[in-house]
Amino acid sequence: MGQPTPARKDRDWWRSAVIYQVYVRSFADGDGDGTGDLAGVRARLPYLAELGVDALWFTPWYLSPLKDGGYDVADYRAIDPAFGTLAEAEKLIAEAQELGIRTIVDIVPNHVSDQHPWFRAALAAGPGSPERELFHFRPGRGENGELPPNDWPSQFAGSTEPVWTRLPDGDWYLHLFTPEQPDLNWAHPAVRQEHEDILRFWFERGVAGVRIDSAALLAKDPALPDLTGRPDPRPHPFVDRDELHDVYRSWRRVADDYDGVFVGEVWLPDPERFARYLRPDELHTAFNFSFLSCPWDAARLRRAVDTTLAEHAPVGASATWVLCNHDVTRTVTRYGREDTAFDFTTKAFGTPTDLALGTRRARAAALLSLALPGAVYLYQGEELGLPEAPIPVDRIQDPMYFRSAGADPGRDGCRVPLPWAAGLPYAGFGSRAEPWLPQPAGWTSYAVDRQQDDADSMLTLYRRAIAARTVFGEAPLTWLPAADGVLAFSRAEGALCVVNLAAAPADLPPHSRLLLTSGPLDDAGRLPQDTAAWLAA
Repeated sequence: MGQPTPARKDRDWWRSAVIYQVYVRSFADGDGDGTGDLAGVRARLPYLAELGVDALWFTPWYLSPLKDGGYDVADYRAIDPAFGTLAEAEKLIAEAQELGIRTIVDIVPNHVSDQHPWFRAALAAGPGSPERELFHFRPGRGENGELPPNDWPSQFAGSTEPVWTRLPDGDWYLHLFTPEQPDLNWAHPAVRQEHEDILRFWFERGVAGVRIDSAALLAKDPALPDLTGRPDPRPHPFVDRDELHDVYRSWRRVADDYDGVFVGEVWLPDPERFARYLRPDELHTAFNFSFLSCPWDAARLRRAVDTTLAEHAPVGASATWVLCNHDVTRTVTRYGREDTAFDFTTKAFGTPTDLALGTRRARAAALLSLALPGAVYLYQGEELGLPEAPIPVDRIQDPMYFRSAGADPGRDGCRVPLPWAAGLPYAGFGSRAEPWLPQPAGWTSYAVDRQQDDADSMLTLYRRAIAARTVFGEAPLTWLPAADGVLAFSRAEGALCVVNLAAAPADLPPHSRLLLTSGPLDDAGRLPQDTAAWLAA
């Protein structure tokens, strides 16, 4: 099969892209008020261009009461004033494009904010009104309607709070997340039409793609049956329902009008069900949570890679690789713990962490992920080696903490504002006001200006790896013979990646040149534990 034409390759940019996740609130503060904003992102576009990323994925920047980090959207066509204006967003999209960086926006279709005009109208209209048909309003159970309509669990891990809230007029409304995030009724044609119009709105403004939050949760069984006591959980009443695929086929037709790309947040254990979302007329890609949550273990990592590639192969989709995001304990911290996997249900305060060990492993993991076939998502601050930051209890803002009655430390620790300049107030994040989340002591040691000229820094490693990963081309992965605890594979014309997770140093396979390592080789030229290398045959 021949090489793709330039036009085809440009259209398929997402298949092998490095995509940088921007959590605007914590990226850079342009106006000095303590909250990151679009002005801050625009000022740092040269940094992102130098890092070498292909696209920016922005978590929700829309008008929002920020009850759940912006995933409670009040208006999908307006930028929240804390971040800037729609005109600034349009400038940012255009300026990034001039630097060769595309933009991906986040759409949250499962729910809206309770401040959204639709929901406010539904509250005002009362029971049985057409306005309430856009959501899931139901009478309660029990003698006086005092019990929730069903027993569905919250989608916030560890939360024991109900997913139904009762109004003074007696109706209950469904919210799989917080009460401030009422679920939309995707069986209603107006809901579908509105979201297709929202997609067109952003594609018209030059975005290259859309990330779909909670992509498998939209459709609900209209009977809203209980989960308890069901002899067979399939079909699930609100997860991965078949009618969802018709929604995404409609969305794909919209995206194809603009050469737009979709990436879905799809958490599903069934590989065949997962692959259905990636059929040629549905979503282009989906996040790979099995790799993200996998522990630092050679056999399990290899299995995660094989499973991922096997899931995507039948539908010809491109795999994605990610180590961390705005919901997940940062890689350096996670890999420095006894349990290096990630699971929302096991998060706890006071977990012992060896940051030096975690950093070595995170450096090796960076080279592993960037060598795999497919696209890589890089969460802001990972390129600086930021650890999970401890948040004083009185400063925690994440609803996960409150809805778990304080058991879950929440996600604020991976959302602490970035350090840019060690000698400036608030590590250069902003000039005047204290950041919305506190930066811990020692945060300046991770600052960009301290790392950018350091040949051994995490930032330098990421810059070199992103620039050099083209050596792997678009070729498939072939595993090579290796000792226990060692991952070794080839791609392209003799480009190799070796990662040693074993206690003993590993001999490198025959090669002509050492391209890049995550740490120094030993005196015998072997690869130490928790170290990765890229080689030319």
